[in-house]
Amino acid sequence: MQEKKNILTYEGLRKYEEELHDLKVVKRQEVAQKIKEAREQGDLSENAEYDAAKDEQRDIEARIEELEKILKNAEVVVEDEVDLDKINIGCIVKILDVEYSEELEYKIVGSTEANSLKGKISNESPVGKALIGHKVGDTVEVETPAGVFAYKILEIQRSNVD
Repeated sequence: MQEKKNILTYEGLRKYEEELHDLKVVKRQEVAQKIKEAREQGDLSENAEYDAAKDEQRDIEARIEELEKILKNAEVVVEDEVDLDKINIGCIVKILDVEYSEELEYKIVGSTEANSLKGKISNESPVGKALIGHKVGDTVEVETPAGVFAYKILEIQRSNVD
């Protein structure tokens, strides 16, 4: 079975590469030093510092493995080439919640980068999936666990103005 592609914006790719570099170069060294210092304290069977450092090491290695997997299967969206005629991954979209007359702005990203608190919604989320392919002026109905919402698309713009 072929692994799912991780769709990333250039910003997301850079963020993951920086985190991976930091974990490999800085964090591995720090935790190795903690383990060395804990070992020098003698008996490891009752050494809380040693156990904590080993746990931290395990967490770092797991995250490194996760990031390498994400990056190995990454497909980067070139935001400069995003077609602004219709909504796609890598663009910012302004929509109007028809029921509440509230303007919302979202950046459409791949599921790996999604963070609703930062206004980044996944192309696989109910709203993201419904918006993809639509044009300015369209009204899109989105079925969510909270009910059906109607959104009017007001504007589509490039997102590389972060």
